[in-house]
Amino acid sequence: MKSSSWQQKELIFLVLYAAVFYTIVVRRSLQLSHDHYAKLYGLRPGWIAGRFNDASDAQWRNLRGNIPILTMVFGIFTLVANVLRTSFSLKAKGMAIVWSLISLAYLLYLHGACIMFIVAIASVNFFLVKILGRTKYFSYVLWIFNLSCLICNRIYEGYQFSSFGERWAYLDNYRGTFRWHICFNFVVLRMISFGCDYHWADKHNHFDQKHIQRCDQCSSGKTCYQLLQERRVTNDKFSFPIYLCYLTYAPLYIAGPIISFNAFASQLDSPQNIYSSREVALYGFRWVFSLFLMELMSHFLYYNAFAISGMWNQLSPMDIFIIGYGVLNFMWLKFLLIWRYFRFWSLVNGIVAPENMPRCVNNCHNLESFWKNWHASFNKWLVRYVYIPLGGSQKKLLNVWVVFTFVAVWHDLEWKLLSWAWLTCIFFIPEMLVKSAANAVKVEGAFREFVFRELSAVAGAITITCLMVANLVGFVIGPSGINWLFSRFLQKEGLSTLGGLLITFYVGTKLMFHISDAKRTKERTS
Repeated sequence: MKSSSWQQKELIFLVLYAAVFYTIVVRRSLQLSHDHYAKLYGLRPGWIAGRFNDASDAQWRNLRGNIPILTMVFGIFTLVANVLRTSFSLKAKGMAIVWSLISLAYLLYLHGACIMFIVAIASVNFFLVKILGRTKYFSYVLWIFNLSCLICNRIYEGYQFSSFGERWAYLDNYRGTFRWHICFNFVVLRMISFGCDYHWADKHNHFDQKHIQRCDQCSSGKTCYQLLQERRVTNDKFSFPIYLCYLTYAPLYIAGPIISFNAFASQLDSPQNIYSSREVALYGFRWVFSLFLMELMSHFLYYNAFAISGMWNQLSPMDIFIIGYGVLNFMWLKFLLIWRYFRFWSLVNGIVAPENMPRCVNNCHNLESFWKNWHASFNKWLVRYVYIPLGGSQKKLLNVWVVFTFVAVWHDLEWKLLSWAWLTCIFFIPEMLVKSAANAVKVEGAFREFVFRELSAVAGAITITCLMVANLVGFVIGPSGINWLFSRFLQKEGLSTLGGLLITFYVGTKLMFHISDAKRTKERTS
């Protein structure tokens, strides 16, 4: 009883602290945006209260500007596909042909003549899978081919038709509106998924029954994503039309979320039954609300403009922290909107893909939970096709280096991304060792539980700080900015700011513990 009373008082204190913290952060952010807006790049006239709009991020600017046309196009695609499905009672192969034709028309607009590169590479991959897919060393061939394509695409920037002869040079004038080799990063993941799922198709799998007994969705008559992914599909699903449809499926082509071949092919026969029409509509309304929040942020808080304008040197350590924290929140909301927009259209068309941002960025207190909830579909892909084949948790300390190096190379061939990947690995290793030691120790008694919880909160505060540093290095200041960042925070004013943010992250971690406790209590009582 005393423990419960103490926890309630602690929760009240934590909530009040969080409210004061965010009040200070928002107020100071508004002041910084007002004082420095004339020096910031990427600001454009906005539509809210005469404010400028932060349009400095190219990814967000492109999506925001194209939402009306994209919505109209996907609406037409959805209408055509569903009318044809209903009229002709189409199953997997029929729907694969329909979506392949729709998607190829979409790609022709996006990439113009460069669609030939996509089809050519995809065809070579398909025949490699079909010819060598049942052999012992197939995995090496699959990975070498796809990694070579990924790297060459970047080095040669999508290739020039003129390099294949003057007779083809005129096609360089018809390269479309969107660089094909940027989107092809996602196609590479799909080609690897197709190859691996085909290679594993004959292996005996006891997953179905064990999973159905444990899973709430599956035991209620629905089919969850994990079962769709792990359950083998019949050999006739590994046909070229279904394969091509999987690689080019319009709603998920540009940005994902990433879906395995097994999960995609099984839903072509029978559309997903996890979400009702009402739940899909509600998902769309929530996206509109998130869009409104982004509009408010980009009109009043110019975080990303600060990041690209090189204003860091003119700010105090406290202001650097506020802008850095704001940039990470901006990135989270940006990617949430991009990924949920395309996932919504996939759901409307009966294909469920994993949710990429299932948890708020401010509700992750360790690296493992952060990466499970940031680009979560990529995380699922990495676990299935990289981490487990390399030995899984038995070789965790080694595998994490391979996984994050691949993630960096997959994003782009840049040193700052490799720096981000290796910094993340360095921060990951102590967390894994501490977790392993903590799991080996049984915590009994109220006092020991209290001490363990406090130490976990301290570890969470340090981890969040490390996570911020790694992401700022990888996506904002680059490796050359590490020394500058440390020099600013290791001086007198910086040390006090560093101490304050560690205390704040400690409080935030404790608040996350309370949220987790509330969720567990709700699950037990439901």
